Amino acid sequence: MTSGPNAASKSMRAWRVHAFGGPDAMSLEAVKRPEPGPGEVLVQVHAAGVGPWDAWIRAGRSALPQPLPLTPGSDLAGVVAGIGPEVRGLGLGEAVFGVTNPRFVGAYAEYALAEAAMIARMPARLSFQEAASVPVVSITAWQALFEEARLKAGQTVLIHGAGGNVGGYAVQFGRRAGLRVVATASSQDAALVKELGAEKVIDYRRQRFEDEIDNVDAVIDLVGGETQARSFAVLRPGGALISTVSEPDQRQAGERGISAAFFLVAVTSERLTRIAELLDAGELKTRIGAVLPFSQAWEAHEMMEDAGRAPKGKIVLQITGR
Repeated sequence: MTSGPNAASKSMRAWRVHAFGGPDAMSLEAVKRPEPGPGEVLVQVHAAGVGPWDAWIRAGRSALPQPLPLTPGSDLAGVVAGIGPEVRGLGLGEAVFGVTNPRFVGAYAEYALAEAAMIARMPARLSFQEAASVPVVSITAWQALFEEARLKAGQTVLIHGAGGNVGGYAVQFGRRAGLRVVATASSQDAALVKELGAEKVIDYRRQRFEDEIDNVDAVIDLVGGETQARSFAVLRPGGALISTVSEPDQRQAGERGISAAFFLVAVTSERLTRIAELLDAGELKTRIGAVLPFSQAWEAHEMMEDAGRAPKGKIVLQITGR
């Protein structure tokens, strides 16, 4: 292992979950600083993003096995403090961003292990806070549009939940790729969604989207439930319904001659690097809703799970640095 000064065998602070539960299941503790193994990098975490998946893991509702105790958190931005065997292309002190590991845990800590294949050099234009807000939500949007739906310039996409964090990136990516972007959002988010690139915004509280549009090439479902079920009606034959929420009805998809899929995000260095280039070129906007100190991770989870307090934009924990 290659390490910076004082990188080995010291303690650090980390939020820990010993029993699944609500936000109060997390406790801030002193634990041993980890050492990177093969293919891993030790990151001194400057900022960590807070996402719904963090709450699912904390509550024991993750789709993946999550042995206890665990440290929540996946999105991070920081500097390389140690390099494990078999890692190439990263140096000590480099600013990086990305995700910890395929289990999406470990980032709510002063130091975190990250798989080298799931991080990349941080966009130079961004602060650590901004960079920590990007990885999961931006790559989810990219995969949905271009890898799952396989959309091309000139096609029409309907994005449900466009006012959210994933939706905002999906709108921007769609506009940049020459898609006709139609979105559902609340009236409060309509102006922002249009600014990001939507040609038309449908107020889901006052309008039924199936009365406003039809024959679309793809629907990106970031909402699920009834919204997903109603989306089949607006797709052209051969279109695609892509959900990040739940598995669509395959029987109905077959009857209508469309493809329908649910997928889990796959964060990779290659995808992160592509998005970093767009951010450095000024072609994407980040959106932070709240920055909380590291000591208030529990409050970040309370905010995220309370519809009345949830901010517009990503919640970020400030751990160290700028």
